[in-house]
Amino acid sequence: MTQNNTPRVLIAADRSSAGKTTVCTGIMAALSKHLDVQPFKVGLDYIDPSYHTLVCKNRCRNLDGYLMTEDAVLETFSHAMNDGNADLAIIEGVRGLYEGFEGLSDLGSTAQVAKALKCPVILLIDARSITRSAAAVVMGYRAFDPAVDIRGVILNKIGSRRHAEKAVSAIEHYTGIPVIGTVPRDDAMGLTMRHLGLVPVNEGRQSPEFDGRISRITEIVSENIDLTRLTGIAETAEPLEVGEPSIFAGGGTSGRAKVRIGVALDEAFNFYYADNIDLLRLHGADIVYFSPLHDRALPDVDGIYIGGGYPELFARELEANKRIRQSIRKASSEGMPIYGECGGLMYLAEQIVTKSGMHGMSGETFEMVGAIPVTVEMGGKVVSYNIGSFTTDTPIGGVGDSFRGHEFHHSSVTDIGDAAFAIRLTRGVGIKDGWDGIMVENTLAGYAHLHACSYLRFAEAFVDACLYGMCPS
Repeated sequence: MTQNNTPRVLIAADRSSAGKTTVCTGIMAALSKHLDVQPFKVGLDYIDPSYHTLVCKNRCRNLDGYLMTEDAVLETFSHAMNDGNADLAIIEGVRGLYEGFEGLSDLGSTAQVAKALKCPVILLIDARSITRSAAAVVMGYRAFDPAVDIRGVILNKIGSRRHAEKAVSAIEHYTGIPVIGTVPRDDAMGLTMRHLGLVPVNEGRQSPEFDGRISRITEIVSENIDLTRLTGIAETAEPLEVGEPSIFAGGGTSGRAKVRIGVALDEAFNFYYADNIDLLRLHGADIVYFSPLHDRALPDVDGIYIGGGYPELFARELEANKRIRQSIRKASSEGMPIYGECGGLMYLAEQIVTKSGMHGMSGETFEMVGAIPVTVEMGGKVVSYNIGSFTTDTPIGGVGDSFRGHEFHHSSVTDIGDAAFAIRLTRGVGIKDGWDGIMVENTLAGYAHLHACSYLRFAEAFVDACLYGMCPS
């Protein structure tokens, strides 16, 4: 066992849409001007971490108590801190503090991660239209689970100085918990939203207003939150006892040939967990990024990983880049291991049919790679954890391997025909009737998102598939 003494604080909210991502981004940006801040995000979101990575210059890591064991949460946290030797860890919660997988336990909740990491909690409250009632909110959240160490409060969406004074005095009088910030209601504190959440950083930065908006958020947060008190709370975190590494212990790659894995990364595809990429490298992969939007051909690689994103919003541009679509289809037909995850599934399909009026989409049909003989149509919504097992050998696992993952999509797969499925779900929706993961040659594409610190076979199996040019048995 080793001790981790990293100062750390978790910023949780009383509910979804309380503004925690905007406030957390501002806090991280402000503190990163003079500290090395390592960001984390509770849950499986890809987009919020892209903002944290941007402002901290350290890759944000995800922590999820439903997918990961407590030991995996601790090791993932410790790995990130040891990797960067940061001064401070700031963890953004997910939804409300106690929301999780079920109603009668904290499984999958922000509270579960806070307890696993012995982390002081700052409770961010949407204080719009409440003053004295804010004290009751804080008191209830503290009493609900005394093992969650709520050490401070931030009031967001404050309407006036008088509003702030009444709410602060009530909270501090009735609960004894200090209010360390009162953030005003201000349109400048908003970040652009769409159907899967915030606009990802890779895309948002294309706007000339983007950097100015982040700067303004940082300025407002710096003026209205006592960051010295926040870091002081972080410094009181108890030492963590962390076991010997098992996930990041090394992939046994000594003397082994290297493989090159092409990872699609641009405005259309950018949903990747930092630990997935780390573990691919640890197992012997050189990561070669390429853009299905902008590059004219594939780089020289042994396998391809196409993650999630918004291919539907860039369908016209993806269709127009015919050369790279043809080169990916050729690689697939020749047996190169290819893994497409959600947005990757959509791109590897024959076509994407967009939905008129949905976030500016035109309601047209666009040609995609065609490695998977299906059509993807926009519409509907699926958000769920999923549990699945492989029914055949694939580039990321085989018979006997099972996983916990999640799915989040606004599309469905049609014109499936006789396509062969590779994953049977016991929880979740998947592509059709509880099946996910369509296999053609050595190409696997499905809706399930996998975290390599939860599904531990992912990196090893994919690197082996790329190394030997076939699915591992």
